Amino acid sequence: MQIQSNGIGIEVDDQGLPNGEPLLLIMGLGMQMLGWPDELVQMLVSRGFRVIRFDNRDTGLSTGFDQAGVPNLAWAAMRHMVRLPVESPYSLRDMADDAVGVLDALGIAKAHVCGASMGGMIAQRMAAAHPQRVKSLGLLMTSSGARDLPQPTLRVRRVLLSRPDGKNLEAVVAHLKRVLGVIGSPAFPPDPLRQDARLRTMVQRAWRPAGTARQLLAVAADGDRSALLPKINVPTRVMHGQADPLIPVAAAHDLAKKMPGAVLDIIPGMGHDLPLQVLAGIASGLADNASRTVSQRA
Repeated sequence: MQIQSNGIGIEVDDQGLPNGEPLLLIMGLGMQMLGWPDELVQMLVSRGFRVIRFDNRDTGLSTGFDQAGVPNLAWAAMRHMVRLPVESPYSLRDMADDAVGVLDALGIAKAHVCGASMGGMIAQRMAAAHPQRVKSLGLLMTSSGARDLPQPTLRVRRVLLSRPDGKNLEAVVAHLKRVLGVIGSPAFPPDPLRQDARLRTMVQRAWRPAGTARQLLAVAADGDRSALLPKINVPTRVMHGQADPLIPVAAAHDLAKKMPGAVLDIIPGMGHDLPLQVLAGIASGLADNASRTVSQRA
């Protein structure tokens, strides 16, 4: 369903009992809400959560910003490397306000929030700017943005900046498989048929690479969130793959050190994806973290 949030249209999926514990899932760079596997959603629903997924702005079926043009990522990367300001058509704070607007539209005063990758950065912004709206915080394969953290390998950067060999469905799906083959979990290779079906569904629903580029600008422009993290005072669970080549695992240790009372969960063999084999552990981790909210109130 399409709702109005922060002045734009946001596509939302709302599953579970209306009176269940609301859990807002925020997906990462260029990924539609379908990036949250249905299997994970059902695991969370079975644990009593009302699970809310949505397409971030410039992704999926939500409002796009094509009027802002296609950014020059090479120029932005050079400015970022020499620590000059990077301009973006919108900010991660805007995207955090979008997430709050989703809760407003659904009549939810306060929710558990979990963000993956860029979604975890948005979740940090949301918890810092709107603490009264966040019950607990799950941070999956994400970062504080601190400048001294290890960066992706050259191989990862190259594949992320590569383009499909064509514009048809087969070319785009093949491109996405190549990307996931580099950043995915070495210990948990995907089932080829399941991966192919998921990627085809996503590409047929929406393929918006210019939106991904604009989101990347927003990440670069946001910079270092370290100063915000000690002020976030909700139960927090940091979950990260030991083998993540895109956001190396040092980022998870950094987050846990900077956030009071955060629980750190490092998952062996996991890269920068959500393989079936780790979903049960992630669902349990989020449920355990949500239960800490009740313990804090007791």
